Amino acid sequence: MAITRSNSGLDVVFEAGRTFFHQKLDTMRKAQSKRRIYRATYYELSILSDRDLTDLGIPRSNIKKLALEAAYGC
Repeated sequence: MAITRSNSGLDVVFEAGRTFFHQKLDTMRKAQSKRRIYRATYYELSILSDRDLTDLGIPRSNIKKLALEAAYGC
């Protein structure tokens, strides 16, 4: 005779809570990773001189847009 464990209602609720928590945690980690990419790109482009940016063909006013594209694909 096999021993089986039946899930009580409380076990089901706890499992659903854990699943929800881990999904939210994963979403937050992905958002944090994208934000880190945005900040790094923005910083690296903003410290370049106007001459360096001109050589790259990037106007200073487009730094934010380029950082958003790098992180979020917008």
